[in-house]
Amino acid sequence: MNISLDHRTVNQYSPLTLSFLGDSVYEIYVRAKIVLYANMPANKLHSIAVKKVCAEYQAMAMNKLLEQGFLTEDEQYIARRGKNATGVSPPKHSTATQYRLATGLECLFGFLYLEGKNERLDEIFEFVWNCSEEDVFGSDNKPE
Repeated sequence: MNISLDHRTVNQYSPLTLSFLGDSVYEIYVRAKIVLYANMPANKLHSIAVKKVCAEYQAMAMNKLLEQGFLTEDEQYIARRGKNATGVSPPKHSTATQYRLATGLECLFGFLYLEGKNERLDEIFEFVWNCSEEDVFGSDNKPE
């Protein structure tokens, strides 16, 4: 589905609504990347995806995006809206700070998706994917 709403319209969505959508957008990016590089049983695919979709990984990636100045001022603002949203309660396995940063990343993904900025989503996703040097595929399934 190709969506391309204007900036003003997208800006009217609450940060948690954008995060709700962005969570799915981010996860489809992760799943597509994994499937394109590794044809393996679904339980193994799931294990790999969990490493990239968890709040801890997303928070680490968001910190790196910010530290390295990868985001525009507008993108930083959107991510901050998500990070500062009220009504966010972290799961037991992550801290409140990690969960808030992850929510900011998801908010950014939802925002860019609704604006139809697919090229920018691709750029940010590739940065996020490569934030960790951990080999999620294992030596037998490493992408070429």
